[in-house]
Order: sequence, then C-alpha cells, then structure tokens
Amino acid sequence: MEGRYSSSPLLGLLLLPLLLLFSQLLLTATLFPAAAAVPFHHQGLAGVQPLSRIAIHRVALSLDSAAYVKASPLLLGRQGEDTEWVTVEIGSPKPSADDWIGVFSPANFNSSTCLAENGNTKEQSPHICSAPIKYQFANFNNPNYVKTGKSYLKLQLINQRADFSFALFSGGLSSVSVPHLSFFFAADPSAPGFSCTGECCQANGKMSRRHRQKVKLSLFDNVAAFYWLEHTRRKGTCAVVGHFIIPQMSLIPISLSLSLVWNVQPNLVAVSNVVSFADPKAPVYPRLAHGKAWNEMTVTWTSGYDINEALPFVEWGPQGGPQTRSPAGTLTFKRNSMCGAPARSVGWRDPGFIHTSFVKELWPGVAYTYKLGHHLFNGSIVWSKAYAFKASPYPGQDSLQRVVIFGDMGKAERDGSNEYSNYQPGSLNTTDQLIRDLDNIDIVFHIGDITYANGYISQWDQFTSQVEPIASTMPYMIASGNHERDWPGTGSFYDTMDSGGECGVLAETMFYVPAENRAKFWYATDYGMFHFCIADSEHDWREGSEQYRFIEHCLASVDRQKQPWLIFAAHRVLGYSSDFWYAREGSFEEPMGRESLQKLWQKYKVDLAFYGHVHNYERTCPIYQNHCVNEEKSHYSGVVNGTIHVVAGGGGSHLSNFTSVQTQWSIFRDYDFGFVKLTAFNHSFLLFEYKKSSNGKVYDSFTISRDYKDVLACVQDSCAPTTLAS
Repeated sequence: MEGRYSSSPLLGLLLLPLLLLFSQLLLTATLFPAAAAVPFHHQGLAGVQPLSRIAIHRVALSLDSAAYVKASPLLLGRQGEDTEWVTVEIGSPKPSADDWIGVFSPANFNSSTCLAENGNTKEQSPHICSAPIKYQFANFNNPNYVKTGKSYLKLQLINQRADFSFALFSGGLSSVSVPHLSFFFAADPSAPGFSCTGECCQANGKMSRRHRQKVKLSLFDNVAAFYWLEHTRRKGTCAVVGHFIIPQMSLIPISLSLSLVWNVQPNLVAVSNVVSFADPKAPVYPRLAHGKAWNEMTVTWTSGYDINEALPFVEWGPQGGPQTRSPAGTLTFKRNSMCGAPARSVGWRDPGFIHTSFVKELWPGVAYTYKLGHHLFNGSIVWSKAYAFKASPYPGQDSLQRVVIFGDMGKAERDGSNEYSNYQPGSLNTTDQLIRDLDNIDIVFHIGDITYANGYISQWDQFTSQVEPIASTMPYMIASGNHERDWPGTGSFYDTMDSGGECGVLAETMFYVPAENRAKFWYATDYGMFHFCIADSEHDWREGSEQYRFIEHCLASVDRQKQPWLIFAAHRVLGYSSDFWYAREGSFEEPMGRESLQKLWQKYKVDLAFYGHVHNYERTCPIYQNHCVNEEKSHYSGVVNGTIHVVAGGGGSHLSNFTSVQTQWSIFRDYDFGFVKLTAFNHSFLLFEYKKSSNGKVYDSFTISRDYKDVLACVQDSCAPTTLAS
C-alpha cells in the first residue's frame, strides 16, 4: 500500500513526488508522536525488497588471498530433501562491521554470465548483474568479528535448480539511518534546503561539486524521489543531512530532516567453494488449487525439466487405493517477459519450468495421495516425495467446512538472512500457525501481496518452499495485489511500480486460479456451503467495466439455499477501513472503492467482504451506505440487511497505523499480525474468528445464525419489483 496526503488537486500534482515519499513519516511523527515512536509501520516500507539494498552492478574487485569463505556440506539433498542447512566459515584479515555474505545461485556469477547494462563501458569488472538470492552480515553469529576476523553463518538453502556459492563483500549495502529521522514544524518554508557533513563537504556546509551525484531513492513502494547525495569512491560512504520543505497545505508548513548513509560500492573480497543439491532439477514445492469444476484439483509445481527432457505428470489416487497418472502442462517465461527493472535486470533469475496437472472426477471429502513425476526419455522416472490432500465437498454439501483468509504475508528467512528493518516480521508466525493447525483447515485464501518479491525472481521459489506444507495439502487460492501486478503502461488500474517489473507474470504462472483469463485475475470458486467471488483490485472494477459484469454475475449465480455463505474478496480495500491514509483522504476506502460495488453487495446480500493491502485487522458492523444496519456485535441472526467488511491484511508485512478517528461502523481493530478463520457448521450457523499469528489465540469472534427465509427476505435495495397481479 502507498501513503497519501489530502490537499487540493493542483497542489497535489505539484507536490506528489515528495508527498508520496515522505507524507507517512511527516504526518505520523508530527500529528501522532506516540505512533512515530514505533519504528516504520508504513506499508510502503514493507514494499522495499531487502535485496534492493545491494548495488550489485557497482561491485569492485578487491580479492584478498588471505580472506576465505568455506561452505559445507558440499552435496545437499542426499536423501531427497529439498531444504538443507549449510555452514559458512568466514575469515578476513581486514574485517569490518559492514562485511556481508551474499548467496549466489547459479554459483558462477562473474562477468562471463552477464549482459552489459545500458552499454556502460566505464563500470569496472566483475559486472555482476544478478543479485544474490539472500544475504547476511558476517558478524551475525559473532559480535567480535571485527576484532577476530573470523565468523560463521548457518544458512538455509532450498533446491532452486542450480548450484550455490557464497561471496564475502565489504560495504555496498545502502541504508537509511532510521534513528536519525527527525520531524518538526517549520515556521519558515524558505528554510535552508540542505546541509552536509563529512570530508566530502565544503567549509560552508555544502557538498563539494565534484562529489555531487543525483541518486534515485525508492524507499516506499518504489515511489521515486531524487535527492542530491554525495559520496567518496575511496570509502564508499558519506553522511548527508537533507532538508525537504513542504509549503502550506491544509496544515502549517512541515519540513523533514533526513540523515542518510549511502554505501555505493560493494567490494568483493572472497568467494567460496560450490555447493549443490544432488538433483537440482527435481520436482518441488507443489501448490494445490481448485480447478474450474467442483470435483477438480490442480497441482502446480516447479522443476528444472523442460518438456524436451522429460514428460511431467502426477500419479494420484485414493489413499491406499489404485493410482493413476494425469499429464501436466508446462510453462515458463524469459527475461523479456518482464516489464521493467529489477525483474528485467539485477532481479532476474531463470524460473525453471512450472507444471500444472488437472486431477479430475474426485469423490467429495475423500483422502487422496499423489506424487510428482518426470518421465525421462531414457525410460527412468524422477519422483518427488509423496503428498496427500482431501477432495473438496460438493457445492451445498452439509458438513464441517473451515476456511482461512489473510493478505499481505510475504516471505521471511528462517536463518535470519535478508534482514531489512524486520522486513516481514509476521510472515513465519502466520505460516507456522497454519502448519500447526493443518488438520483443522480445509482451504486457504491469500488475498494479494503474495511474496513481495518486487522483481527479485528468486524469492518466488523461497515463498513456495515456505508455504509448501500448507499449499501441498489443501487448495491455496490467491488474489492479485499491487506487488504482483502494478507497473506503468501495462494495463494495471494503478500506474505504479509496485511489482518491480513483474507486471503479473510471476503470480499468473507460479499459481493456478480458475479464471477465464489469468491475466485478468478475477474468478469464482466454491467450497461446499461457501461461494467465493474473488475480485482483482488491480484492474478496473467500476460499473460498466468487464470486471464489474463478472462480479455481478458471480454474486447473482449462487443458489443461497444450497450455498448460504456468500463471500467477496479483493486485495485493496474496496469497502471500509480506518487506515490512517484512507482517513486522511476522508474516504475510509480505496478511492472509488465501494461506490459502484455496494449496491451489488446489498442486492445479492453478501455476508462478508474481505480485503488486504492495509496491514492490520479491522471488522465493521453490517453496513450499507456508511450506516450500520444492525446494532449487534457478536451474535447476528435473522435477516441479512448489510455486509460485514473485514480487513485481514496482517499476514506478515509491516503493520499499518489506524486513524485516531473513531468511526461508528468500526467494531474491532487490532494492530497486530493475524488471520481470519471461518467455520461453517451447517447451512444455518457460521463462526467467525480472528486469530493472532503469534499464538494462534482468538481475539475477535462472532456468529451468524439464520434460515433460508432470512436470506430471501427483502431489505433496502435488495429485492426486485413486485406486482399486485394474482
């Protein structure tokens, strides 16, 4: 999500570059000092991919024969494991606090594998053009590293179709010195523009002209601002204090004092031996999803085998019963399928091959086992390990049915690597809580902002590995978010760079959804007594659009006698939210969000509408046209006269601040990581629970009880005209 500032249209256009970058910081700190004391809770910062800290294309060769990096064991996955721990020993005769280890895959990352970027002939070798798949500071396990020059790391590797090497660098990790951010009111909008400290500064406090460089900063959601920075190539760092003055708006003038340390040049000191998996091409990380038919399950996985090497298939059948084989289709994509950097440049990594098989004519509720296979042309078969799932119930089937919904989880590393302002602190907790409760969950909906890879392709493998225990055993249904889709000039509704150049390609290929066109990420799916209408907030949803017609058809086509629980979901908040920035705009929603859709929710009596994008939890009353239509808060019964809107965007990424405004429709708020669980006991009784990811305990809940006649009952704007004719 991105921050916003409410002002006149003309003023907004003039100030947009600065406002988008700094408005969250300014307003939070000046208007809500208590909130400012909590480190960075703006969703935009969570949109900064940690790997983007590394100016990998500026690497300088500083190899030291006395330095070393040793990795062991050399061979991983001897027993078919797709995840292994590696010990990395580090030694340096000139240790520094900013020494770090980059993990590269493929292991050969020198200039022989890189294309010249923008024809820049002045860049020094080794011209590294691929970012590491992860990194960690050398002193992570040894705080005395700077004194001893020796340390070690324990790093977790996953099978990613190539070998690995570990490189020791010194410097080159750009950093924003967060403790030095300060906020204050400026009485004079013409206050000094900027001051400089350090050896590259002149006596008058201004930067030396020879050290000036215009550097593009992308601190929040890839929103670009240009700031005059300075640096010394000899040391690679130089401290700068800058001043941004924002003229009179709806408040008094505000200025920002920002201290930056910009490390411009990583120095390559030593490279390790090569480590590899026994079978780097093995089929890995299956993720299940509903097909287009109620009795169909799709199995999608990743491997290193193209169809000219092996034929992919799934062997499956009832648990303990006869097994059959279903063929799989194979997809991949190339660098030129990406829409921009970093996905098209330093973030690029070959994605391998993505296979999808359609397992059909399943018996409802029956347990099945399956294995992934690749039939090589020499007659041998490469197998995955065995997995199991339970087939979905028939639409309308009366049985216990349990659904989990959340958004914006992202990924995190179990070894502590890729750390960046605690990038996605709740991700592993959410994942682990779901794994612990697998026996009590039937289907998962991850409603957008899936990985936050933001153009660093390797991170999709990391994510599919992280969720494998969940996605391999039940349908893992996703929605499209801004960090999957948005890129200027590519047809996304929002013209931002939030996808890092992926422009939807990764999400549409790595996961299956039963959409008519996966480039248009809206679809309908059933799970027993539930009917789900999943919208794509990154494409136009307004009245008259193609998606609007889909949404109405999806809502209108459900038989509420058989499927009483009607659920709408989208990534951005198209309903209601007390998010700080939505409140600043006065809309308490994504602009234009509910204006077109609320009459559909009301007409078709949608029970619950779910959203991510805002990284917290909030539940509204049953509401229509900004008014609560039911005063109950915990036990709803009888006629359906309004929709309950739920923000469940606390899956793992940085938390979002609430406004201090107390809206009459907001029933429960939680500034924490968590997820929602729906339990349908039968056609008449539904339990809603919000659980914290940290402990799995319920912190908010309510029930809905009603009969079919209550769904049929007419309420405001819900019934067709009647006639007096007999």
